[in-house]
Amino acid sequence: MTRNSSGALRALAHAHLPSDVAERWLGLLRPGIRLAPAGGDDAVVGQLGGEPKLPDDVEWPEWEGHGPLSFVASVDCAALPAGALDVPFPAAGTLAFFYFDGQLDDGEAVVDVADDPSRAGARVVYAPAGTPLTERATPEELDAYPHVPLTARVEATVAEPTHPQVQRVFAPDAEPFQDYEHPVCSEAFTDALWEYGEVAGHQLGGTPQSVQGPVEAEVARAALGPGTSWDDPRLVEEMREWLLLAQFDSDDAADMMWGDTGCLYWLIRPKDLAELRFDRALFTWQCC
Repeated sequence: MTRNSSGALRALAHAHLPSDVAERWLGLLRPGIRLAPAGGDDAVVGQLGGEPKLPDDVEWPEWEGHGPLSFVASVDCAALPAGALDVPFPAAGTLAFFYFDGQLDDGEAVVDVADDPSRAGARVVYAPAGTPLTERATPEELDAYPHVPLTARVEATVAEPTHPQVQRVFAPDAEPFQDYEHPVCSEAFTDALWEYGEVAGHQLGGTPQSVQGPVEAEVARAALGPGTSWDDPRLVEEMREWLLLAQFDSDDAADMMWGDTGCLYWLIRPKDLAELRFDRALFTWQCC
């Protein structure tokens, strides 16, 4: 749930929650960078679709046995609002995101974070500042997505009331991911939150705007290994080890549709983010 400032969320919280609860809930807000189509005099920080610029020594990403990945988006880290996030996001360099979107096989091969071999179907390419970049033509077997320049703004983000990071503040003994008796789980408050931020959107850092439950849980379960149960007590702890790197929503302007109005997510551990080890990021996606 996001908007261009925490002011609207503050008003919403105090309209539906006791004052002390509202302030505690507001303390859980995390800054995120929302990406939206640039217009007029907006500063351009990246793009959806079009042709990517890649280091000369980096080949176009490919999933062996399946084919090249589609270029989704890129961001110029130096052009983003400096120091806006509460995670060690790179201050410079370029991030480019690629995904095997089903163009080549009519959606037969699915990229699934729980299926280790399929992880090659999503990739992040990082080019450090000063790296010579060359615009690359999209492989002829793929249709490039329309180019949409992006601008950035810093917004407050917050998790759903049933997210463990909220539960451990208001109901530490509650069953993970389940409703509990508390004002933050009231129908009036959750309905207001839904109306406030019903679109996932494009985002860097902050709390992921999940379509179908916390995406951190999907990544954490995959990181813990095959066969990990959804009620494994290690899952909640492992979720804390993963941060949102980027999410890219379905977008009409870029002719992007991920499943049924879904969203793509890349998550990373804090240590790997600080060390610029984007090869260790994990990908998942959700749709309605």
